[in-house]
Amino acid sequence: MKSEQDSKAGRRHHDRAFKQELVRQSLEPGASVSAIALRSGINANMLFKWRREHVRAAGDAPPAVLLPIEVAPATEVMSIPTSAAPALSSSSSRPTPRTGVIELEFAGAQLRLRGAVDEDSLCSVLRALRQSA
Repeated sequence: MKSEQDSKAGRRHHDRAFKQELVRQSLEPGASVSAIALRSGINANMLFKWRREHVRAAGDAPPAVLLPIEVAPATEVMSIPTSAAPALSSSSSRPTPRTGVIELEFAGAQLRLRGAVDEDSLCSVLRALRQSA
């Protein structure tokens, strides 16, 4: 009971039962949306859209999870320069390196970041931790 081709618009129209079944499968613990979409012959983004619509319509949106944080005293912060670029001849024209510490504890894991943090790398680490939790 997949879909039928609409000759006018060139778009595929999926039965409501087909959509509901895929959404149900994708909401099961440990389910892979990409694998379900691939198996069913649809784009994973389409299934994610159907899931969002289902959650919005059902009012099942999970509550936001607030994580406890703790700010460490400045004496515990270690300075690390942001880049290993060669020093310029004039010390007054060098940018001041960014420093700081980010510590996260959640789901039995601890993540500590010191110095400059590449935003893309941090997002990748947090995404992987969220998926493993």
